[in-house]
Amino acid sequence: MATLSTSDLLQQLKWRYAVKEFDSAKKIPEDLIDALEESLVLTPSSFGLQPWKFFIVENQLLKDRMPEISWNQPQPKDCSHMVLLAIKRDFTEADVNRFIECLAEARQVTVDSLEGYRNFAGGFVAQGVSEGWIEHWSTHQVYIAIGQLMASAALLGVDACPMEGIQADAYDELLGVDSNVYHVVLGCALGYRSGNDKYASMPKARYSKASLVERIR
Repeated sequence: MATLSTSDLLQQLKWRYAVKEFDSAKKIPEDLIDALEESLVLTPSSFGLQPWKFFIVENQLLKDRMPEISWNQPQPKDCSHMVLLAIKRDFTEADVNRFIECLAEARQVTVDSLEGYRNFAGGFVAQGVSEGWIEHWSTHQVYIAIGQLMASAALLGVDACPMEGIQADAYDELLGVDSNVYHVVLGCALGYRSGNDKYASMPKARYSKASLVERIR
């Protein structure tokens, strides 16, 4: 059931852009941050396994140190909240078992009734571990989360700037993250655009729908 008109959806997606200059005096209200946190939790993932953790930083002392490990970009310092998206390292079948327990509780079924699903997902993860691509898979999952976060922010009228240009290891150290367990892979600055940001009014440069979308009927 649609709760948003198509015109409203497209209007907000056209409104959003990767903010270059935030208004450091404007802070995101707590109810909106709560909703954006929940949007991250609700992000879909392969098999539902959620191989990630999200760090949301509003501590200004920490944010002040972020530009130097973000190729001198000012957005982490000036934004309201800086979101760091991390993968869970050493993702194994034990993590699959943990999710199966979560799934059984959510659906009010027994763990044994999900044995087929556990074996299927567990086999996928075991293969990823043995062949060395499990962290690559986890990183791709995190990109789904940042997409959901940015779309949710736009619908709530919150500005965002996705940031791959960060020194990930330095962020682990700054946040006190045990990099053997979690590893930051990208960030997303959230807040409100500055009235001085000239990029806010620049038209988007996108190829035509006809050149990018092909319907196969």
